[in-house]
Amino acid sequence: MDDATADKPKCLSTFRGKKLLEWQMEALTQAGAEEITIVAGYLSQMLESYSESVIKNEQWSETNMVVSLAAAHSILEQHICLVSYSDIIFPAATACTVAQTPGDLVIAYDTKWERLWSLRFSNPLSDAETFRIDAMGRVTEIGRRPETTSEIDGQYMGLLKISPNSWHWIRELLERIPAARRNKLDMTGLLSQLVTEGRHIIGAPISGGWYEVDSRSDLELYESLGTPWLTN
Repeated sequence: MDDATADKPKCLSTFRGKKLLEWQMEALTQAGAEEITIVAGYLSQMLESYSESVIKNEQWSETNMVVSLAAAHSILEQHICLVSYSDIIFPAATACTVAQTPGDLVIAYDTKWERLWSLRFSNPLSDAETFRIDAMGRVTEIGRRPETTSEIDGQYMGLLKISPNSWHWIRELLERIPAARRNKLDMTGLLSQLVTEGRHIIGAPISGGWYEVDSRSDLELYESLGTPWLTN
């Protein structure tokens, strides 16, 4: 994001007159979320007005997103939670789909990912990751660099459901890997390891209608395209 985030976290970037965080909170609330907790790191004080429940990852500059997720341990061990990356926007219907899909660990994936990736990248495979689903709807591969689109049944969105049972799987895994590896672990790396260990991760298919913000050019593109699930 270059200097666009010099004075604010990325989730406070604006799209169509609202912060990314506001889009997310609105969708989750409309989907029935009873409480929203924000896990904050960079410039965390700027997020305190958005929720009564803000948890800080004090090591944000030295760790990756899985450590931030683990900071919410006290909530994850007690409640079924929808977890969202802070740089995506999606409608309430997508959150409902993930919440209502049976399974202890459910992740949303976009089956129409090529349409958006083709607009964002000259070569869509340069940023895409492998993602394979079996006949039972279970994830069999995620997070590797693909050579062809045949290795991609969709793209993981960064929106997932975690039950206390699946959080137990995750916590047990994190406790037995070295701290240096744990600190660098991203979410797809975590999910890939869970798949390798035989844990059932269920895919909830979504057909477009969301955005991921990785750069200033992404925001400029999305402003020109409009809000994907609304009539503009």
